[in-house]
Amino acid sequence: MKIKPVNSSPVPKGILLAIGGHENKGEQPETEEQKRVSNPLEVLKDFVKLTGKDKPLIEVITTATEEADLMFRDYKKVFKELGTEKLQHIHHQTRGDALRNKQLERIKKADAVFFTGGDQLKLTAVYGGTEFLFELKQRYIHDRIVIGGTSAGAMALSTPMIYAGSREVQEIGGEIKITLGLEFLKDVCIDTHFTDRARFVRMAQVIATNPNCIGMGIGEDTGMIITEGRNIKVIGSGIIIVFDGFNIEDSNVLQFGEQLPIALRGLRVHLLVRGDEYEVPQTNPPHI
Repeated sequence: MKIKPVNSSPVPKGILLAIGGHENKGEQPETEEQKRVSNPLEVLKDFVKLTGKDKPLIEVITTATEEADLMFRDYKKVFKELGTEKLQHIHHQTRGDALRNKQLERIKKADAVFFTGGDQLKLTAVYGGTEFLFELKQRYIHDRIVIGGTSAGAMALSTPMIYAGSREVQEIGGEIKITLGLEFLKDVCIDTHFTDRARFVRMAQVIATNPNCIGMGIGEDTGMIITEGRNIKVIGSGIIIVFDGFNIEDSNVLQFGEQLPIALRGLRVHLLVRGDEYEVPQTNPPHI
């Protein structure tokens, strides 16, 4: 399907980096296969490099996890190894914390923000509609800030966002639960640990119910750099599977109450690896 883009929304100056989880933090490859595809610290090194600064100020947001201090220590060690000393920690345990402790000045000064893994639903429940998220989006639209996320932190960057639906139930219609993400990417659904946790059918079901969206299933130690809100470049050692549902002709998604396996025809799939590029179709005109 060929649709002429209609989009008068501002083109964001910021850069996104969505990571599929378990990004290499300095571990050396052990097997010959790992040696062939792995590049220790590649993804996080690119995150720092995208800022364009030798010593960027990075805010690590651990709100998604219950092990905030441990998570921050791990990333502090890694970023220090990459030459970045200016690292700060933001953690909001509840939505009330985010409303009271807005951290707006810190967001205004940051060169980059990094959302760790954990529970993506906590990110949307805590930050949706807050001044904190509004300021971060303003920076993303108007400034060259880098916003990264891994695992749950990557899934929350998009809309729609998967928040429930395990491997055991992914084939059953209606068992995959989605909501609004943080909406840095519109009409894009991101799933992580994708090939490692066999989530293909899960994403297929999301796209069957939202055929105007593109699905991006990101493997571990793999990331996609997004510029201008739509131009994607793949980095890392794994693959990204792109789901395009524009040509879906038929499915049984409307029979979701009957506990049937999902069925559909016409789904297009692309496999992307390091260095590959992809442009997200702009098929949904902006509106108020």
